[in-house]
Amino acid sequence: MHPIIEKVTQDIIERSHPTRSAYLNYIDGIAKKGPIRSGMGCGNLAHGFAACSASEKADLTGNQKANIAIITSYNDMLSAHQPYKDAPDAIKAAIRAAGGVAQVAGGVPAMCDGITQGQPGMELSLFSRDLIAMTTAIGMSHNMFDGAIYLGVCDKIVPGLLIGALSFGHLPAIFIPAGPMPSGLTNKEKSRARQDYAIGKIGRKELLEAESASYHSPGTCTFYGTANSNQMMMEIMGMHLPGSSFINPYTPLREELTKAAATQVLKFTALGDDYRPIAHMISEKAIVNAVIGLLATGGSTNHTIHLIAIARASGILLNWDDFDRLSKAVPLIAKIYPNGPADVNHFQAAGGMGVLIAELLRNGLLHEDLLTVADERGMNSYRHEPKLIANSLVWEPVPETSLDTEVLSTVEKPFATGGGLHVMHGNLGRGISKMSAVSADHHIVEAPAVVFDDQDDMLAAFQRGELEKDFVAVVRFQGPRSNGMPELHKLTPPLGVLQDKGYKVALVTDGRMSGASGKVPSVIHLCPECESGGPLAKVLDGDIISMNLQTGNINVLVDEAEFNARIPVPNSAKNHHYGMGREMFGGFRLGASSAETGASNLFLVD
Repeated sequence: MHPIIEKVTQDIIERSHPTRSAYLNYIDGIAKKGPIRSGMGCGNLAHGFAACSASEKADLTGNQKANIAIITSYNDMLSAHQPYKDAPDAIKAAIRAAGGVAQVAGGVPAMCDGITQGQPGMELSLFSRDLIAMTTAIGMSHNMFDGAIYLGVCDKIVPGLLIGALSFGHLPAIFIPAGPMPSGLTNKEKSRARQDYAIGKIGRKELLEAESASYHSPGTCTFYGTANSNQMMMEIMGMHLPGSSFINPYTPLREELTKAAATQVLKFTALGDDYRPIAHMISEKAIVNAVIGLLATGGSTNHTIHLIAIARASGILLNWDDFDRLSKAVPLIAKIYPNGPADVNHFQAAGGMGVLIAELLRNGLLHEDLLTVADERGMNSYRHEPKLIANSLVWEPVPETSLDTEVLSTVEKPFATGGGLHVMHGNLGRGISKMSAVSADHHIVEAPAVVFDDQDDMLAAFQRGELEKDFVAVVRFQGPRSNGMPELHKLTPPLGVLQDKGYKVALVTDGRMSGASGKVPSVIHLCPECESGGPLAKVLDGDIISMNLQTGNINVLVDEAEFNARIPVPNSAKNHHYGMGREMFGGFRLGASSAETGASNLFLVD
């Protein structure tokens, strides 16, 4: 094992010992050898299976068969979740044939950042993660279940499901992906269309045609944003069946993998002799593996928030410094849009997760000794990929090397020697920068600040031609306590246009960017946030901001005494608390922790 990875892991274990021990002591104390429902009163149990068939009632009355919960994020508006429509029936049939019972325990909301991007609804997006966790807990709270299956894919859905699942950590669990849609219009062409629209070169009709050719069928979007980073993360932590993350929907292999995952969880309940509760699966080593996967593939910056919240749900204290230290040890060996032209289908064709995991294991860059949902414990099982041979699902060894080294390379010949996620620090606070998609000539920017309290104000300034110059866009009051920390991906096309014209431009914000954060240098998630009096609220138009992505420095070049004497300005954009449901999330805004501690309301660790 690489010494930095070993040291970071050990530091996390030692730092987390009190909280992790308290969590496991509680979870282990509520674990039960027999069926959970055997301790229920007759009235409780009768309510629990009233809608079941006669045979299912007989099974649930006895003490021999496991009952598996299904928590689903299905809706048929979102392409990523539409393939889950028939999954519960397929899962129930597979579990019934394997000697168990399954019930849909509940549904969780699933919103799409691609739809709400730049809209008022985006200000509910981050908080939907905690709401999904709470909704998961409500579904599981009936205490009828011996294991659980979670159906979810996109940005906040998988983290929310996992946080909720960890509240029921005494149960085994498995996550079933839906898979990406087939490739459509290339990401490069889509990006070009967006920039052309931003400068008026094409109209709305042409832009919509381009977008529709890109997002065109059931399945996740094919770029490597948060949704597909979720799938990578779940597999590299051992919560997906090996090689199952990026199999397209509505294919025979995808359907067989769903059935196989359904029966797999039956093997790990407390009724058998191979008990694998999720509390012990999401360990310190599993969390470190998730960070390593994120760095090695150039994944979504959103997981510098979500992974911290997930870790805390299992009593583990992960922090941004851990990301930063691991980034120095883990090379970037995948190049998927926005870090390159390929999409996730190209990544899968090059060898996908199996080749990636094998390469990391071979070089001592990944923990092998995890408790996983594969038959054989440990990550070595994930060096195999699923195939249908003579209508039977089998796992075979992955190719020895990548089938396309332009998409998936090696540790020996990486695309970058570091993982590309850096903690930024200076007199503007602490934040995150993603370097993997930013060319080296844009790593250092020093330019006057142009300050905005609303992303729409910046877009209007761009349309008026006021931003044709070198500048650093300071977009403040975008943190969780201010307006729910919406993604600011809507700003990427105009900033990209200005950068292409030769201007030195950058973005500094206490908000988020999309999982598709691209070529424009940015420092995001700045803490403390402006709503809490963070130093970004002291920046004035014309102040020189210095950003160095290579050294991790972000500073405003103002005399220290003068800057300290400034009083943070109040938020001038107070119209973000009402309308489109935002008025119901006031408690979430008031109770949100900082981005660095997961931007959560759930108080997962004292």
